[in-house]
Amino acid sequence: MLSTITNYYERLVLERLHELLLPDGTEFDADYVDDLACVALNYLPPRYMRHGVDFASHLTDAELRQIQDEVIDAVGFALMTTQRRTTGREAE
Repeated sequence: MLSTITNYYERLVLERLHELLLPDGTEFDADYVDDLACVALNYLPPRYMRHGVDFASHLTDAELRQIQDEVIDAVGFALMTTQRRTTGREAE
């Protein structure tokens, strides 16, 4: 039953991470990308849906832009947070 329910932000967060991390072809550890996605998704409110096309068709252009801005902010937060934690561990 629950296999058809997803969080709308999951795909958007992963797309944003790939835009930022993979443009030059550099490979990143899959666990690192997953950690970033988890931090970003925890920063965002959940938006559950069954069908992405149906969900997106009910949003206004302003709402779609707001969601994109939220994803950009959340991914930026995730990158800063994980970098700060990594830098702190290296200093120890």
